[in-house]
Amino acid sequence: MAKRPRYPSQRNHVTALKLPLPKRNALDPDMRKYFAVCDDKIGFLPNVLAAYSFEQTKLRAFINFYNDLMMGESRLSKLEREMIAVVVSSVNRCYYCLTAHGQAVREMSGDPALGELLIMNYRAATLTTRQRAILDFAHKLTATPAEVSDVERRALKRAGCNDREIWDIASVTAFFNMTNRLATAVDMMPNEEYHARSR
Repeated sequence: MAKRPRYPSQRNHVTALKLPLPKRNALDPDMRKYFAVCDDKIGFLPNVLAAYSFEQTKLRAFINFYNDLMMGESRLSKLEREMIAVVVSSVNRCYYCLTAHGQAVREMSGDPALGELLIMNYRAATLTTRQRAILDFAHKLTATPAEVSDVERRALKRAGCNDREIWDIASVTAFFNMTNRLATAVDMMPNEEYHARSR
């Protein structure tokens, strides 16, 4: 008898596609090592990595780009980057990213309500002037990209962001617009573990 998922309302698959996802021992050594690091640091392998594992070239490209944008050198804090991910994913209604990055916001901020506030309406959250400007920009670049102009860039500069930070804000915003669309297109399901964490 199959084990019933803890959250029966959530579909029990990585994606709706029937792509061949290899066993870990079939992966190249560097990817096996990376997955083991995820197990150690997070406690599980995020489904997005499992989903990409059907093609290791794509998996490496995704990991490298994600790690550079979200953990690489930047004056944007890791929390600010996660907040952008949530606001972008809220506009796009991406279930996977809202669940995963909402949990990251809860964990990094120490505020169990903040992830939900950003999902439902980031304008209702108590934010710094800088955070509000960053999220206003990310929201507009996602919802109405053709309307982004020097007006929005000047607002970021007034909030203390320099040109490099504006590039980084735009890069994180653009990345999550891509990942949201892919996750939605293939019906990617977040790991069940995210739901109860950092509450």
